[in-house]
Amino acid sequence: MESIGKNFTNGVNFAIAGSKTLPRLDSFNLHIQFAQFHRFQSLSLELFNKGDGNLLGDKDLRNALYTIDIGQNDLDGIFGGFTYEKAILKIPDIIFEIENVIKAIYEQGGNKFWVHNTGPLGCLPKSLATYNKNENDYDENGCLISLNEGAKIFNDKLEFLCEKLRDEMKNITIVYVDIYSIKYDLIANSSTYGFVNPLMGCCGYGGPPYNFESNNKCGQGNYTICEDRFKYISWDGIHYTEAANGFVASKILSTHYSTPPLKFNKFCNIAP
Repeated sequence: MESIGKNFTNGVNFAIAGSKTLPRLDSFNLHIQFAQFHRFQSLSLELFNKGDGNLLGDKDLRNALYTIDIGQNDLDGIFGGFTYEKAILKIPDIIFEIENVIKAIYEQGGNKFWVHNTGPLGCLPKSLATYNKNENDYDENGCLISLNEGAKIFNDKLEFLCEKLRDEMKNITIVYVDIYSIKYDLIANSSTYGFVNPLMGCCGYGGPPYNFESNNKCGQGNYTICEDRFKYISWDGIHYTEAANGFVASKILSTHYSTPPLKFNKFCNIAP
């Protein structure tokens, strides 16, 4: 905000690697991100009212599309630190934090939200290489059943939250996007879509089947990089490659995985 020549009319990103909803006061977790948004909003309005047209005024902030995509890191943490049964009991706390932020943005004038659910955690190379398991723990595509079931429980509760907020809040639009189904379809039908080794990271250490080791992550130690990154789904065992993200984006924009099935460009032009 203090820099010269910044233009925020195309959007502002408050996301950061590794962020979660809990604990609240951890650096850059959701609560802190909202505090940063609130500061941005205040400064933007102040400077806009002083004549800075590159910043956002009250109308811009009310008409903005607020995108929320968080939860995977929370799930990874609780399933790694607790039994499955205890981890499931912590999911409502994650949903509660997301609800609080949506309500807080709404109270400040935002009424358009684009909410992503979380992907198949049990299909990430990091998860597959990290968690203890036996042959009965895998599904037909080689993913960990328990972690994916946990992700589905989170997604069900997130979808219910979106439905509840639509009923409770006046003039609010919330699009819930099923990222899980998009990503699982990509993994299950990877060869059809032109990808190889769907459960293996392109950049990492250890080779097949997952090419992931926590002490030799991509960019650290003796890591290697696959020959053709455009044919891999996972870049580093956690994040998707550009090619895979492009696939996911195309499915998101199709509206086939959205509730309601509202096209992205029309969403941005809804009257306040």
